[in-house]
Order: sequence, then C-alpha cells, then structure tokens
Amino acid sequence: MPDPGLDPDLAELSGRWLRQYRPAPEAAVTLVAFPHAGGSASYFQPLSGALGPRTQVLCLQYPGRQDRRHEPCLDTVDAFVDAICAVLRPRTERPLVFFGHSMGAVLAYETARRLEAERAVDLLGLIVSGRRSPTTTRHETVHLRDDAGILAEIQQLNGTDSTLLDDEDIRRMILPCLRADYTAVETHVHRDGPPLRCPVTVLTGDADPQVTRQEAERWTEVTAGGFRLRTFPGGHFFLSSQQGPVTRALTDSLTVFRTGTAESAR
Repeated sequence: MPDPGLDPDLAELSGRWLRQYRPAPEAAVTLVAFPHAGGSASYFQPLSGALGPRTQVLCLQYPGRQDRRHEPCLDTVDAFVDAICAVLRPRTERPLVFFGHSMGAVLAYETARRLEAERAVDLLGLIVSGRRSPTTTRHETVHLRDDAGILAEIQQLNGTDSTLLDDEDIRRMILPCLRADYTAVETHVHRDGPPLRCPVTVLTGDADPQVTRQEAERWTEVTAGGFRLRTFPGGHFFLSSQQGPVTRALTDSLTVFRTGTAESAR
C-alpha cells in the first residue's frame, strides 16, 4: 500500500509490507495487524470491514506468502522487527495501535518495545491474542519436525482449512514460511528491559492449548500502562469463531486507548 507522501524507497517498502482493505480517510487512529505463523494479511480482511471507517486498519504482509511468495522467508524475530520498524517509523499521520495474534503478538510486542524506545511513533496501545506473556517460557520444537509434523500442528490448532492441506501445491507453498515462522518464534529469547509505557489488552480463548489463563495474565508484567484481559469461548483461533465479540472488544480497547481511561480489568 504505497503512500504518495513517502520517499519513493519507503513507499515501495510500505507497498510490499502493508495491505489496506478498506479506505478510512477520516480515521482518528491506525490499527496495525500482525498475523500468526503461516498467516497473511488477508486473515484480517473481515476485521478491516467490521471496524468500520473510524479506524484505519493496516495489515502486515510478511515475505514468503501470497503475493510475496517468491521472496525469502524471515526466520528470526529480530529480522521481522527490523523490517517492520522501517515500514512503520514514517507513519506519523495518525496515532498507532498494534494488534498481533499468536506469533504476531510476539512481533507486535517487540516492535512496540523498539519504537517506544526510539520515541519514533505515537503508540496508543498494544492488543495481543493467542499468546502467552513473553515473561513465560515453554520448550517448543515444532520447527524441528518434518513436514508432516508441522502440518499436524496447524491442523490441531484449526488454523487452516484441512481440505486445503490435501492439495500438494498448497502444502509446498505454505511449508517454507510455516517452518521459518515457527523457527523465529520458538527460538526467540525475551530480553529484559523497561516495560512498555502504553497499555496492553490481552485476548485469549478459554480452550487455547497455547495459552493458560495464568500465562495470559502475566502480560501485566511487561507494561507500566493499563492492563485488560478478555477471555472468549474457543481455542487458538477464537478470533474467527468469535468475530463479533472480538470486534466489540477491539473497539472498546481502541476507545479506551484514545481517551486515556485505561483501567486494570480481568
């Protein structure tokens, strides 16, 4: 999504990384959406429409998938964050809110840390879902499995229509970015540092095998701002099954962030 007001090189970078599915010229805030492992910008297309014209939704398109499928995949969180920060630093026309699901939550958090430290953007808040706090650890080795093992993992989480995985061409297309994404998130080590200044909202599914309630609550440890935890029925991809309630929760958090009235809520 090139921006004609940007330097040509930055506009080209922005065009590769950002997708906007609904114009929002009068929006007061920009929500930047970070997809999950193996995910693409289009996962958030329904959300773009649901949030309406009052919020500009920019969805990140990682390399190695869809229209970027011929580009090399990234396999470290730092490489993702370096590139995403370069894309977002020039976007100063509106305050930003980051929203990341699963691996996207890790990328959104680390991007927020980097840009807050630089004081590069006006970051109103961070919303994360489907991911435990970075102050917790689990030993995960999905990235070390063979192809069948990786596909079994995403089938268990119901992140991809199982009928699509019966197509060999689709499997061949998605496996490289899946392995790279899992490598990035499973080998990432959280580094100590100052807490975020912005408030954090956490969304979690009550049957998500990737996040316990206690692990979700520990996101409060990474922010000096307000903290809210919202729990929904469903597993790891409750965002899809609970689209209406999730949209209302996002709208509520956006309002709280804009008005600066965040309160601790569980």
